[in-house]
Amino acid sequence: MDKKDFKPFIKPKTLLLLTRVSNFLTEQGIKSYLVGGFVRDMLLGRDTADIDIAVATDALEIAPKVATTLGGKYVLLDKVNRVGRVVLANEEAPSNRGQWELDFSTFSGDIEQDLARRDFTIDAMAIDLRQIAHQPLRPPMLIDPFNGWGDLHQGTIRAVTETVFELDAVRLLRAVRLAAELGFTIDKGTEALIHRYSYLIANVAGERIREELLRLLAVPQAGQLLPYLDELGLLTAMIPELTELKGAEQPKEHFWDVFDHSLKTVAAVDFLLRQGDWEYASEDVLATAPWSTMLTQHFDSEVSSGSTRRLLVKLAALLHDIAKPQTKAIEADGRLRFLGHAKEGAAIAANILERLRFSAKEVKLVEIMVRHHLRPGQMSHDGLPSPKAIYRYFRDTGEAGVDILLLSLADHLATRGSHLNLAQWQQHTQMVEYVLSQRFQKESLVVPPKLVDGHDLINIFGMSPGPKIGEFLEAVREAQASGELATREEALVYIREHLLTKVV
Repeated sequence: MDKKDFKPFIKPKTLLLLTRVSNFLTEQGIKSYLVGGFVRDMLLGRDTADIDIAVATDALEIAPKVATTLGGKYVLLDKVNRVGRVVLANEEAPSNRGQWELDFSTFSGDIEQDLARRDFTIDAMAIDLRQIAHQPLRPPMLIDPFNGWGDLHQGTIRAVTETVFELDAVRLLRAVRLAAELGFTIDKGTEALIHRYSYLIANVAGERIREELLRLLAVPQAGQLLPYLDELGLLTAMIPELTELKGAEQPKEHFWDVFDHSLKTVAAVDFLLRQGDWEYASEDVLATAPWSTMLTQHFDSEVSSGSTRRLLVKLAALLHDIAKPQTKAIEADGRLRFLGHAKEGAAIAANILERLRFSAKEVKLVEIMVRHHLRPGQMSHDGLPSPKAIYRYFRDTGEAGVDILLLSLADHLATRGSHLNLAQWQQHTQMVEYVLSQRFQKESLVVPPKLVDGHDLINIFGMSPGPKIGEFLEAVREAQASGELATREEALVYIREHLLTKVV
């Protein structure tokens, strides 16, 4: 199709919004253009609530006025480059965000000069906003100085100039993310540029890396993108701590070294979340892995702005063995051990995520997952775990308990690879299925109802305030979880006959 004859894909409500924005800007005598991702997605027939508008004035002055006129919220995005955002309610917005985001950028001179400063050809196209707003039935003129239209139809990500990554290094990650989201390939010359300038990603603000990383992890088959990021030099430039994992030896039961095992664990998480393939698996492998509506809801639940449990368990998978190199020890019989790697790894993972400006809630969740990723395998050495063992597991892992169970399964797959023993795998999945069923069906097992408190121990048994009070209360909760007692009276008898008798 000739680019002069395309019909823009715009929903009626979005068209109405653009008309209101255009009318306001026209009244102010301001020239404006639709640019970037909005034009690209419109040409691809993709619905989007992210609208990019370039204005021939200071965007930081006009965007707040647009927000006031439309009853929206103004957000400063980039003071240096003069970019402001207007957020408006929109119940039809894709991705369940329930809002439009209008990003106003500043340009001077003509629009072609502005497009020349953009990153990729498919995002360096523009349309006069007035044409869309006031002539919606006529195909608008596409301003396309770098043949973005051609690259769009070829499925190619191509840099506008050789300096795009030097001007803004976050584009290094954005190239890979765009290719993954759109199913495109990166032009060979652009690939070479990414590899050349990959080291610059270390200078990008952590919050910008966080945003791109989360969007990368949200792509189906995200685990398969990580080797590509590594080939381009981006993965270890972004997380230098991963470098030590390359070539790090593993015990004989492992199929890969620590680095490749970590990447494969992310791919296995995708597989278990029903978001990707696992090339070493038969149908029986996924069929025995637990899944349910409750698990879908659990992993889809939001943790912080832009992140879900689904995404953070992938991050934990990438970082779960981050401390293995420094905790490596060889025993007298030649066996490799990594004592304390989970605990040390949790601290390292937390430092990485804090550096990348993840929220405290996100950091804590990933830290717990890394710290306790070995716990599921320690709950029982023969048969299914006892109620007491399950209680202790969820007591210690808290809100990350369900996530760690899935991580343990992914770790298993990424350990064995093509040498997976199906019988051992089924034992593991049966254990996880059982623990999950106990977790979701018996809330009292995880959080037993309070039968006694510290005041009871002081007033009834004459105990003095101190750590012993906490120990006794925890012993009562464990006895509840294991079914040894269920009432206040039974708890008091248990304290008198089983706990006080042990106090010297």
